[in-house]
Amino acid sequence: MRLSLTAERSIAAAPEAVFALALDSERFPALFEGYGPIPGLKRITPLAPAAVGSLRALENRDGSKLMERITVLDPPRRHAYVLSGLRPPLSWLAREGHADWRFEAEHDDGSESTRVVWRYEFELTSALAWPLAAPLLRGFMRAAMRRCLDRMAQSLEGAWRKERG
Repeated sequence: MRLSLTAERSIAAAPEAVFALALDSERFPALFEGYGPIPGLKRITPLAPAAVGSLRALENRDGSKLMERITVLDPPRRHAYVLSGLRPPLSWLAREGHADWRFEAEHDDGSESTRVVWRYEFELTSALAWPLAAPLLRGFMRAAMRRCLDRMAQSLEGAWRKERG
């Protein structure tokens, strides 16, 4: 059984810039602050150059460690990965998360922007996990995803304004 979450946002930057930030192991951790029981990111360590099948080690601010395995890498349109190594209490509810980022160019009023759709599908441990997993992930993880997209927009749109300033 799977539980799906989606967060979307338009960002006033080119798809190449938004895609690059989403994969930037130096800059991205500060943008994912977490929310409630969902911890923020402290560090991302690529274990190989970004490619399908490569791994990235994640360290959360609470000291927990996760792994990402890239499953799709199609710059600047799509990036997907499987998140594993969840720790309790989340590991009691979900085995792993399948993330899928899509970046689509938008051209409103002559300015360039990117529509970002970030989807997560969590593979639940059983149907019995649903009553606890659904409110936890829909409430807290989705909020963390939205906050992250907002922070990405602030970061990129501020840089964009400075360039044109």
